[in-house]
Amino acid sequence: MGRLLSGLATMLLMLSGVQAAAVRDQVRNYRAAHEKEILEEFSALVAMRNVATNVADVEGNAAAITQALNRRGFAARLLSAGPGTPPAIFGELKAAGARRTLVFYAHYDGQPAAQPEWRTQPWTPVVRVGTRAADSHDVDWRAAAKIDPEWRIYGRSSSDDKAPIQAMLTALDALKAAGRSPTVNIKVFYEGEEEQGSHHLADILRPNRELLKGDVFVLSDGPRHASGQMQVFFGARGVAGLELTVYGPSRPLHSGHYGNWAPNPAVTLTHLLDALRDEEGHILISGFYDDVRALTPAEAAALAALPDVEAGLKQELALGRTEGSERLANSIARPALNVRGIRVGDVGEVAANVISTEARASIDFRLVPDQTPERVRERTEAFLRAHGWEVVNRDPDAATRAAHPRLVKAEWSLDYPGYRASMDAPATKAVVASIERAVGGPVLRIPMLGGSVPMHTFAAALDMPIVGVPLANYDNNQHGANENLRLQNLWDGIEIYAGLLTDLRW
Repeated sequence: MGRLLSGLATMLLMLSGVQAAAVRDQVRNYRAAHEKEILEEFSALVAMRNVATNVADVEGNAAAITQALNRRGFAARLLSAGPGTPPAIFGELKAAGARRTLVFYAHYDGQPAAQPEWRTQPWTPVVRVGTRAADSHDVDWRAAAKIDPEWRIYGRSSSDDKAPIQAMLTALDALKAAGRSPTVNIKVFYEGEEEQGSHHLADILRPNRELLKGDVFVLSDGPRHASGQMQVFFGARGVAGLELTVYGPSRPLHSGHYGNWAPNPAVTLTHLLDALRDEEGHILISGFYDDVRALTPAEAAALAALPDVEAGLKQELALGRTEGSERLANSIARPALNVRGIRVGDVGEVAANVISTEARASIDFRLVPDQTPERVRERTEAFLRAHGWEVVNRDPDAATRAAHPRLVKAEWSLDYPGYRASMDAPATKAVVASIERAVGGPVLRIPMLGGSVPMHTFAAALDMPIVGVPLANYDNNQHGANENLRLQNLWDGIEIYAGLLTDLRW
């Protein structure tokens, strides 16, 4: 009997694989015949300004995406935490006889794009040949006889995170053209505030818990593995932001007349930062690692099974060294303190021989379970005070500056904790199996993404399994100048989504 059941299971798996391959071929044929139409729609989406801090930008994107969903048969509408806050988009598309409901997440807001290194305007999408912006060249894709899948579309949010939205729209178009319907109920939740910390996300989720109810939450954000292979992830680091300001004289002073006597805030700041972490990335704040949850044996084994990418990345990025001796995946499974910017004085031709009045540093902490942003703030400020710093949270007056030899202003953004779920939940294992059938081979399993997405917030509010399904190329320049998406990654995403909509069972 056991042998019979085993044989039956094998046969069902084979049939499932055949069906998945048939869907993939039909979707691929549709995409090949409509590539320019898909690119035209995606270019229009990328062309919409979407800076997360500008609510008007976000609202314009929300209206356009809602219309696109409604044209595909969704009942779509906006969800809000209140006037003046960025809206989220909710859409639902029911399937006849469906037993399961999938909730798909992406965000449509974007990072600021003031970096001078942009070769073209961030919201004027262009397609280029070449893997690096510096030596790539534009191509007139509309006039081309054939679209090369290695071409890249450049523009803010092309990869982070409008690609999954386009993949969903096109997957539905392709299935409809093939005469196929989804076999699962579909819900989408597209956020408009992820790039500024998702501060209103919980306020949207709590009253809409029943509306968003489903069997598995598929979160599409972040890049694929540096090897180029498809990966899924089961958690993400949390994040907290910190702006530090230290002070010098009340007015700029001639460095010749006052140097070696008036403290230089640039030097003061560098010593402060040096006290917070060492050159190997180890955080020196007392007790910082006390709350860190250790990796399980299964998670450690998953990391050990990842392909080697470090040597290639070091060469690609012209790195003479790395911080610590761990592999990349192990490094991003632990907390980090990143100095994302320093501002004081000027350099080069505009440098002046002065001692500046203040110096600022911008820091992001990447957190892992079971750390919380609040606890990180508490420990960081206690560490500063223990080292002789007077910590304030607003601009000090002259009397306060004169009264304290070591004065620092600390302004915090307490965003959300990290999250890491079991890799063995039946629903998430089914998602992995569906993706493997769609791509025709195994996918990599990552316990936790290095970047930060609000998985903890969703888990706390919605009580369903969460799995991350990233689509973008690993070298997409997200958050930086010349952000881009490799077209083959979009084509793959369309097939992966079509597979999830038609080939998911557990």
